[in-house]
Amino acid sequence: MWSGRYRSEADAASRVFGRPLFTERSALSSMDTMTSSRSHSDCPGYLIERAAFSNLSNCSRLSMKDATMKHLLLVLVGTIAAFVVWGARAAQSNTAISTARLPGARPVINAKDFENLQSAFDALPVEGGCVRLPPGTLEISEPLVLSRGDVLVEGAGTATHIKNLNTDGRPAIVIQHPQGRQSEPAERLWRIMLSNFRITGNEKSGHGIEAVGIEEIFLQGLSVSEHGGDGIKLDHCREDPRVSDCLITYNRQTGLNLLGCHDIIVSANQFEENQDALHCIDGFNLCMTGNNIDDHLGDGVVIENTYGSVVSGNMIEECNGRAIVLDRDCYGNTLSANVIAHNGGGVDLIDAHGCTVSANTFTIMKTDALRIGPGSGRITVTGNNFSNSHIGNDSIKRRKNDEAAAGMVLDGTSDVVVAGNLFSSLRPNALGTEGEPSRRILFTDNVLTDTQADHGRLEDSAVDIPLPSE
Repeated sequence: MWSGRYRSEADAASRVFGRPLFTERSALSSMDTMTSSRSHSDCPGYLIERAAFSNLSNCSRLSMKDATMKHLLLVLVGTIAAFVVWGARAAQSNTAISTARLPGARPVINAKDFENLQSAFDALPVEGGCVRLPPGTLEISEPLVLSRGDVLVEGAGTATHIKNLNTDGRPAIVIQHPQGRQSEPAERLWRIMLSNFRITGNEKSGHGIEAVGIEEIFLQGLSVSEHGGDGIKLDHCREDPRVSDCLITYNRQTGLNLLGCHDIIVSANQFEENQDALHCIDGFNLCMTGNNIDDHLGDGVVIENTYGSVVSGNMIEECNGRAIVLDRDCYGNTLSANVIAHNGGGVDLIDAHGCTVSANTFTIMKTDALRIGPGSGRITVTGNNFSNSHIGNDSIKRRKNDEAAAGMVLDGTSDVVVAGNLFSSLRPNALGTEGEPSRRILFTDNVLTDTQADHGRLEDSAVDIPLPSE
């Protein structure tokens, strides 16, 4: 019997070349000839000859080193053959993948393969699709028009920069039906998403993004800056518009302008140094939560003729104007758990009814942290903290020329509950009155520290004695 080692080599070679390469007799003959004096160099192409049943018997007296090399070469040939087979099968598989067509699938449109962005948008089929924007600065001088529904336009983060060079007040991106505002309600475009790119303009350009009559529009992860108009304008996008995780900065008009929108989500955005941060006009059901609003030239949040809305969990700081304004028949809205800090004014209820102001922190407000005007009534004010920058031990954090901390003002209003609030170190008063006397005011269970309340001009009201002021 011949050794298991050489038998396994023969078996391996047989599998590679598809036929037996040795018989037991030839293998024993080969082993006998290894004792001869002929060198391995006398037998060039030894391995190939052996594989082809050529004159293996002529090679003799091989050293043990030659035998080892023979074994290694045979293993190498087998390995290479295995990789060749595997590669052929993989290539066949890849070919199947590249040519496969999933029923119902549409090809992704890569904008880099087109002469300009508008051509890429125009390549979208009527049924919709996906446009991928490449990294790079993509300059435009005419508005990009998107007029298909069920579309995703996606970039490569801020590495994708659409730059509007127009100086005629025209927007960068317009999203609307081909018939514009004249389209029938049943023909409105639905479900368009813009995501993950940067878009800038200049002081003479128009809006950054203007969408007209788009239902279920979704804007996420956009950086919208330096436009001559609004950063984002959603015009009668009635059904479920969503704006989240966007950076909206340095626009000459409103950062996010919502006109006639319903069931709105505005969440986790950053607004900075626009004229105003957000307008919600003639709308329903705004849910504005978790946004950072900072350093605006005008007001922060302006809500008009809108009901059933909540503004909560936002940080609104250093607006030159007011932090939040409710006007023109607002009703059924809640302003809660916001930090309202160091603004020109705080919450201004000009024409608001059936609204709640609760659990907010009003700190170092320059004027009227909360003002309820003669056009407003039936307001609940509870659980809020009105304060200066006191940090304990009779110390304040702010400089001597920045100590302003205003309280709330009632200006000819009626039917207001002010309960369970803390007023501390406010000037001139924790509660002030202006205009005609306010009526039917309940001022109870509040704590006043280092401040006073002016109750003298309240009529038909109930005012309890607050805890003694320190």
